[in-house]
Amino acid sequence: MTILLICNIIMFEMNIKAISWGVEMSANERKSKIVQLLEVKGKIDIVELSEELSVTPMTIRRDLDALEKQKKLIRTHGGAVLPQLLIQEQSFESKLGKAIDKKRMVAHEAVSFIEEHMTILLDSGTTNFEIAKLLKHKKHLTVVTNDITIAVELMNTQHEVIVLGGRLQNGVGAVYGPLTEQTLNELHVDAFFLGAHAVHPTYGVTTPSLEKAALKKAMINAANNVYLVVDSTKLDYKSFSKVCDLHSTTKLITDFHVTDEQVTEYEQYTDLVIAKKV
Repeated sequence: MTILLICNIIMFEMNIKAISWGVEMSANERKSKIVQLLEVKGKIDIVELSEELSVTPMTIRRDLDALEKQKKLIRTHGGAVLPQLLIQEQSFESKLGKAIDKKRMVAHEAVSFIEEHMTILLDSGTTNFEIAKLLKHKKHLTVVTNDITIAVELMNTQHEVIVLGGRLQNGVGAVYGPLTEQTLNELHVDAFFLGAHAVHPTYGVTTPSLEKAALKKAMINAANNVYLVVDSTKLDYKSFSKVCDLHSTTKLITDFHVTDEQVTEYEQYTDLVIAKKV
């Protein structure tokens, strides 16, 4: 009985110390604890942190904002995630088989916005390559592209295909550079289907190089409507050079694997279209 009583007293004192520790924890100690939790979990929630550290949600928000400025995390709706390494350029072949089912979902949804007699601009990349495959079932289109693989895919169709000139990016199959941008400045299209290496609600659309960012900006300027076509694996990431904010896009088309949190976050910046399973 005596031993049991002593154990209960010790446990009670430990609980009191734990509560006191959470209340009295300094701002630096609290931020350090937040980073530790983030490294373990990969993502954290404001409400859960507030309860665990015995402070208000407002205090946690301030801590997260400060840590984001220190580049120790990236703020999300309702919490934060670990900062990821910058997304780098990959070859066409290495990207072709990745998330293929998701890309096909996005492609099927994207072509629903294409009508006969439209002039469309297809960005380079494997998601737009999947869109190009589906254009065989459309009629009377003019298709402009800077992707030689897409051009070859459409070679035996009845569509008018315009291939932009410029410097060829070996291994990727994309054409870019001043000559490409100069041609785009003379064109105007109904719809541009914008591919992206990385998309983030705050940072917008980003790409691995300044040259690619400049090209995509010229493409956006040439279009009446801009459809951002990305599978869900590209969301919440960032790359080197900014292309545009999300509010510059007409719609963001992605697959149904997005989380409820992502839906809430991205709908604040653009018209989000979630593709159904093909």
